[in-house]
Amino acid sequence: MGQGRQREAPNTERHAISVTDTTTETGSGERTLELDRAHVFHSWSAQAALKPLVIAGGQGCRAWDHDGRTYLDFSSQLVNLNIGHQHPAVVAAIVEQAKTLATIAPATANLTRGEAAKRITDRAPDGFNKVFFTNGGADANENAIRLARLHTGRDKVLSTYRSYHGNTGAAIVSTGDWRRIPNEFARGHVHFFGPYLYRSEFWATTPEEESSRALRHLERVIQSEGPSSIAAVLLESIPGTAGILVPPPGYLAGVRELCDRYEILLILDEVMAGFGRTGQWFAFQGYGVVPDLISFAKGVNSGYVPAGGVIIPDAIARDFDEAVFPGGLTYSGHPLAMASIVATLDAMESEGIVENAARIGRDALAPGLAALQAAHPIVGEVRGEGVFWAMELVADQSTREPVSAAVMGRIKAELLGRNLLPFIQDNRIHVVPPCVVTDDEVAEALAIYGEVLSLDLLA
Repeated sequence: MGQGRQREAPNTERHAISVTDTTTETGSGERTLELDRAHVFHSWSAQAALKPLVIAGGQGCRAWDHDGRTYLDFSSQLVNLNIGHQHPAVVAAIVEQAKTLATIAPATANLTRGEAAKRITDRAPDGFNKVFFTNGGADANENAIRLARLHTGRDKVLSTYRSYHGNTGAAIVSTGDWRRIPNEFARGHVHFFGPYLYRSEFWATTPEEESSRALRHLERVIQSEGPSSIAAVLLESIPGTAGILVPPPGYLAGVRELCDRYEILLILDEVMAGFGRTGQWFAFQGYGVVPDLISFAKGVNSGYVPAGGVIIPDAIARDFDEAVFPGGLTYSGHPLAMASIVATLDAMESEGIVENAARIGRDALAPGLAALQAAHPIVGEVRGEGVFWAMELVADQSTREPVSAAVMGRIKAELLGRNLLPFIQDNRIHVVPPCVVTDDEVAEALAIYGEVLSLDLLA
């Protein structure tokens, strides 16, 4: 769990949590749930039996309901709340921008938009000087695919089965998991298996074997599909929803080499892994690889206002110096979103938030989760970087049989009962707190995980 306090989490001017009168007003929780069930249609859900958790407010790594019950947020909501709930500088920037100019069309030039784009490209690799802003990660990937197809004149996009790229036309078909299957309306998508040593598709026994065999598999798919038909390989730098699958040594570099050899663009999806989540500004920076296009969203402003985008290198941006780019969004570069990006990136820089995520991962989460694995046979594997980790739970260590959905449901209920907001996916607990998390908050969460994992869950 990390020995010694070293340095506390960055100064985000967080104050002691005080639940305001408006969040504890009598009957507010019941009224919230009543309105939700009467009028809100929820994503990825059968609607009839839903009883969503009611959240009224938050601060830092904690959130609370209308009755004043406080939860430690180790989900970062949908792994987007990198700077934590209600960071005062980001909230103030949104308020100030709303007072100045609440909205403006994307065809105009706006100072806040320009400042946001500059801050993003300043952190990108050399030669990436343009940003096309979108409303979120799905349409960031849509437009990255559009750019790749227009630049290459080719159609096919290769992506992995263990992936999630968003719920719009091309993004959902690029996605490899079950959500793709009812939505396969877009053309030109081919899937392949990426590396996942714990459940290897390649009979590998070492990370090096997994990497080399996965690369050989990808090359055979490229050859079989016809390199001249392939516009891009689209990968999450570290697949998130699919299991926080940290690439083995040499894999991303090998994909880069294959793309170069066959003249295919490499799109790296940094929607979940980017902007501090792995202890780097971009996850791929930890692997010495430069992609051809970068999609982003989530952590760039912690989701305070919907925003995403594609970071475009000069060589691709020049295609549209004279030709019209055939894409656009009404809210592209929306001023409130841009103000939140500027404030978020400035605060992350000045307060050492990315560095804090790296230290917490190295000194607190890595040893703490390893200790849980050693103590609890239900934990088959832990893996991750920064504040981006997963515990994979198994019914049997030797066969690696995943625990059942019923077991995961009980685990989720037990964690919520101990006032921890978890991120549960398939047979995994994703340990994904905000990047501002403190040593004490990590210790608190690890103790709660330990209590729950100590229960007789498989009975």
